[in-house]
Amino acid sequence: MKIAIGADHGGFELKTVLVQSLQAQGHEVTDVGTSSREAVDYPVFAHAVAAEVAAGRSDRGIMIDGAGIGSCMAANKVPGIRAGMAYDLSSAANGVVHNNANVLTLGAGLIGAGLAQQIVEAWLGSACTEDRHLRRVKLIMDIESGKAVIAPPPVKTPSPPPQPKVQAELIDLSSISEDDLVRIVARLQALGGGSAAPTSRVAADHPGPSVGSNPETARSFLGLGVGRLSAGPSPGAIPADVGRYIDHTLLKPNATAEDVKKLCAEARDFDFAAVCVNPVWVPLVAGELHGSGVKTCSVVGFPLGATHPETKAFEARRAIREGAKEIDMVINIGALKGGDEELVLKDIRAVVEACRDGNAHCKVIIETALLTDEEKRIACRLSRKARAHFVKTSTGFASGGATAHDVALMAEEVASAGIEVKASGGIRSYTDAKAMIEAGATRVGASAGIGIVEEAHELEKSHG
Repeated sequence: MKIAIGADHGGFELKTVLVQSLQAQGHEVTDVGTSSREAVDYPVFAHAVAAEVAAGRSDRGIMIDGAGIGSCMAANKVPGIRAGMAYDLSSAANGVVHNNANVLTLGAGLIGAGLAQQIVEAWLGSACTEDRHLRRVKLIMDIESGKAVIAPPPVKTPSPPPQPKVQAELIDLSSISEDDLVRIVARLQALGGGSAAPTSRVAADHPGPSVGSNPETARSFLGLGVGRLSAGPSPGAIPADVGRYIDHTLLKPNATAEDVKKLCAEARDFDFAAVCVNPVWVPLVAGELHGSGVKTCSVVGFPLGATHPETKAFEARRAIREGAKEIDMVINIGALKGGDEELVLKDIRAVVEACRDGNAHCKVIIETALLTDEEKRIACRLSRKARAHFVKTSTGFASGGATAHDVALMAEEVASAGIEVKASGGIRSYTDAKAMIEAGATRVGASAGIGIVEEAHELEKSHG
C-alpha cells in the first residue's frame, strides 16, 4: 500500500518509528516531514498528508501531532478526505469499517509506540464494505460537495409512557421457621412459573439473590445476612464453566515481563475472562492477548485508593489508550469512612467517565475488610449512582479478602441496577470460587485460577 505520513515536532519521534515499521511490512511510504524536533505548525503537515491522499498519489495517510485532534480538523478541510483520530484498536478499525477513513491521526502525547503500531495495523487491515456504511459515507461526501440536502426525519408522535412495573413483594426473613421457609421457596417458584431465567444474576430483575428451588440455599443466604430473596436458577454451569468467571491476576511488585507473558499464555489456554495486571504491563498484555477474546484489565489507584480523582482518571485513560478494556479502581476508603460521600462519588465517577469514554468497563473496589456492612452498602449505592459496571470486594492487599457474606450483600444492593459483583482476595480453591459465585459474584479475581479450574474439572470427572 502507498502511505503518506507526516508529523509536527511533537509527533516526530513516533513518526520515525512508524515509518520503519511500515517499510518493514513492505508498504511504500512517502514522508512529508517534519524532519526534526524543532517547533513547527501541525496544519502544514496535516495538509501535506491529506493532499497526497486526495491527489491519489497515496492510498492512505497518517498524521501525528501531540493530541491528534488539530491535525484531524486540518486534514478534513481538504476535499475528498475523511480523517479520523484513533486512540485504541476499536476506534482505529471503526473509523474505516463504518466511515471509510482515508487519513488516520494519532496523538503522540496520548499513546506509546507499541500501541500506535497496533492501531496502524488494525487501521490498514480494515475495510468499509457494508452497503449501509457505504451509503452513509456517500452522504458525508455529498455534504462536502454541496449536492446533498439533508433534512432530519419528521418528529414522531411520542409513545405513551410505559406502565410502571409491578415490584416484587419483599419478604422480611429475619425470623422464620423451617416449614415457612420451604413454603416461601415453593411459592417463589410457582410465581416464576418454573421458567428458565437468565443465568447471569445481573440479567434478572429481582430484589435479592436467587435461591433456585432449594430451601437449603435460602437458609444459607439467610446465614450470610441477606434480608431478601427471589426465585430462579442458581448461577449456571459450575464447575464446567468456572474459568469464564476468572480474572487471571498478577499484581506483585516483583513481577517481570516473562512472568506477565506466562500469565497471558495461561489465560489464553484456560479461556479466562481477563488478565489483571499493574498499569505498566498493559501494553505488553494487550499485545499478548490480541485476538484471543481474553480482556486486558488494569488497576487504578492501587492498592490504597488515596490519590486524587483526577489522577485516577488520568491513570485510567492512559491504561485504556494502551489497550485495557477493564479498569479495577480503588475508592477513597478514608473519605468513605469519614462520611464524605460527595468526594467518594466524585472519585468513582471520574474513573467511570474515563472508562465509558474509552469503551471500557469500570470495577469499583470498595475494600470490604475495612468497612462496616452499612459502609459497604453506601459504597455500592454510590457506585450505582456513578454508573459503574461492577463493584469488587477487595484489593487482596488489606487485612482480609472476599467473603460470601460481602458478595451477597453487594449483589443485593446492585443487581437490580444491572451492576455485577467481582469477588477478589484470598480465593485459592474451587470451593472458595464456587461459594462466591453462588453468593452472587459474576467475576472472580484470583492468582490461583489454574488450580481452581483444574480442581473443578477433577470434581466434574468424579461426579461423571
